[in-house]
Amino acid sequence: MCDNINKNYTRRDFLSKTSLGLGALTMSQIVNPLNAMTFNNSGNGILGRPHFPAKAKRVIYLLQSGAPSQMDLFDYKPLLDKMHGQELPDSIRKGQRLTGMTAGQTNLPLARSVFNFKQHGKSGAWVSELMPHVAEIADDLTFVKSMYTEAINHDPAITFFQTGSQFAGRPAIGSWVSYGLGSDNENLPSFVVLVTKDKRGQPLYSRLWGNGFLPSQHQGIQFRAGKDPVLYLTNPDGVSAEMRKGQLESLEALQRIQASITGDPEIDARLAQYEMAYRMQTSVPEVTDTSKEPDYIYDMYGPDSRNPGTYAANCLLARRLIEKDVKFVQLYHQGWDTHNNLVPQIKRQAKETDQPTAALIKDLKQRGLLEDTLVIWGGEFGRTNYSQGSLKYNTFGRDHHPKCFTLFMAGAGVKPGITYGATDDFCYNITENPVHVHDFQATLMHLLGIDHERLNFKYQGRRFRLTDVHGHVVKDILA
Repeated sequence: MCDNINKNYTRRDFLSKTSLGLGALTMSQIVNPLNAMTFNNSGNGILGRPHFPAKAKRVIYLLQSGAPSQMDLFDYKPLLDKMHGQELPDSIRKGQRLTGMTAGQTNLPLARSVFNFKQHGKSGAWVSELMPHVAEIADDLTFVKSMYTEAINHDPAITFFQTGSQFAGRPAIGSWVSYGLGSDNENLPSFVVLVTKDKRGQPLYSRLWGNGFLPSQHQGIQFRAGKDPVLYLTNPDGVSAEMRKGQLESLEALQRIQASITGDPEIDARLAQYEMAYRMQTSVPEVTDTSKEPDYIYDMYGPDSRNPGTYAANCLLARRLIEKDVKFVQLYHQGWDTHNNLVPQIKRQAKETDQPTAALIKDLKQRGLLEDTLVIWGGEFGRTNYSQGSLKYNTFGRDHHPKCFTLFMAGAGVKPGITYGATDDFCYNITENPVHVHDFQATLMHLLGIDHERLNFKYQGRRFRLTDVHGHVVKDILA
């Protein structure tokens, strides 16, 4: 008798069946989302609480896709004025790798910035005439001029910044934050993505805000301009809210049966997303409707702020999302890839981003939100100090340069009015306090109260984390 039972009931059957109690418990919690602990909007992530007191509760990351030119915006180099047109010295280049776009050039002529620089605020930060509104808030900013990365091309570089790996498939920063900390608002996603509409440049893939191997409820949710900010959220014609709720309840019952057979935890995540979508039908239209914002707010963010989907409108929406306690808001703005026609292109990019960026920081500050919100502005790498192609005023460009570039931060946990790190007189190499991408990621997580070495996820037999096996917190910039 026992032998027959053993033959028909394998160890795999035993493990599968005995796991159903936990699966069923999770399912019951999904039905009542206020008690659910598996979904990121339950109030607590996997950590339950941060590893240590957090200085930042929320993050707005303004990623400038395509790589802004640091020596035309923030890293003033008067030596380039004197040596304009001369060859980049070998002693400075040091045989460093070039992209295939300039490696074959017969010469690498140094190119000065055609834009004027001035020092601003008590901090004396150098800012180009291209960014006058950012210059006005220089004393609120923390400039990091010694960023560097390992990637020399756009896709691996932006993937590296967003996921900690140059290879696709890892979770995004926002997904890690969602997984670790959850959200303080159960009616909105903890990780929201905004992409400037009608922009060209290096392509942006949804995997940049994907959950990777983390449970799928931690993926970033893209809000779009237009009538339906979130795809497939609105009920079809003829389907009422009551009908949709009934559909979800029937679907939950079917999924419960499926879970009892397979024990697949991803079913829990799928059900949680259905529940979230149902709640978002009310919360998303409310938060994305900016029509009641006063005129002075639109004036602050600039004329584009009245046009949904623009960078300015997305900055204003980011503030509204932060007010609703969304944990991580990611903005992407394309068009900074200036291989040629740098002067007109960078003028356009600066005009689109300067006023709204400064307005967002000022707006958060006047509302008391900057005290616990971290704002980040920067690209995936820098640009070369030499010209790509012939050195002509309007048509010259700058190639990719991963060895040094600038980003800035403002708000919770960072020292305002400082410049950290430095580059050489050619803006080609770092001379003080280098900050690697993994150091930046470790510091971001630290400000949120997360020890980047302790937040990990076991996948395919290995424990992964955002910073892989690297990263150090840049303590000198912490307030």
